[in-house]
Amino acid sequence: MKTIQSLLILAVAGVLFASCSGGSFQKAKSGLLYKIVSGSKKEKLQPGAYIKFHVKVYQKDSLSYNSFGKIPAFTMVDSLGRSYDISEVFPLMYVGDSAVVVQSLDTIARLSGGQMPPGFKKGDKIKIMFRVLEQYTDMAQAQDQYNKELEQQKEREIAVIEDYLKKKNITTTKTAGGTFVEIMNPGDGAKPDSGQKVLVKYTGMTFDGEKFDSNVDSSFGHVDPFPITIGQMGSIVGFEDGVKQLAKGGKAKVYIPSMLAYGMQGSPPKIKSYENLIFEIEVLDITTGTAIAPPVLQPAPPGAK
Repeated sequence: MKTIQSLLILAVAGVLFASCSGGSFQKAKSGLLYKIVSGSKKEKLQPGAYIKFHVKVYQKDSLSYNSFGKIPAFTMVDSLGRSYDISEVFPLMYVGDSAVVVQSLDTIARLSGGQMPPGFKKGDKIKIMFRVLEQYTDMAQAQDQYNKELEQQKEREIAVIEDYLKKKNITTTKTAGGTFVEIMNPGDGAKPDSGQKVLVKYTGMTFDGEKFDSNVDSSFGHVDPFPITIGQMGSIVGFEDGVKQLAKGGKAKVYIPSMLAYGMQGSPPKIKSYENLIFEIEVLDITTGTAIAPPVLQPAPPGAK
């Protein structure tokens, strides 16, 4: 299970470089420019508490990230905040408040020894807009809410896929985990079980039909069968979920919600944040192995570039 420690601040981890000038902005001790739009002012953010907030990030005036309608960001309130970071503003806010933070790439470069972040140039600016939704007294509460947000996001994605399948008149079987499997050929014999090694041919594509990886199409530079050991999570969750529905020789088209694929991170540049995916899968062989318990962590998906 992903934890708050690893993913809470993912939505803002790459956006600590923004700037703007003029208007009614105030300046923090570090020089950070900010503007707070008050809400109810009934519950002040407390140091040590965890908060849930939605965020939009504009890089050079273009929207680069938007959590609204998806999974909010979570983080802990620090009494001082990290220097030249949006966390400086949190101790000044209340639940329900909104804020705009702007930072200078020139300042970021100066603070990092003259090193400009990749993709930016002198004078570039990024604007971060966020709204505080809730406050939690401890990490356990925040983790529980985060897990609920993950599940709600998956349900939204499942609804989108169900609508797509209905419009395309595609018949599938939905697994317990939430993967949709369109079986062309179930294969012969038993389906793979925990600890068994499966050799797979596959092509991965977006719902727009754009391929992002394949060991069938030689243009992707690798044509060897992809090995996956059931229960070892050597692929994204939805991919293994699809493989487990097939016996040797089986073929299927698998429709995977992003939360069972790459989720909020995506896999740039080919797979966007929160992108649902489709895999065409063929099981070439299944070999007997020793049954093992599946690990908790989820590593990288198969062969995506």
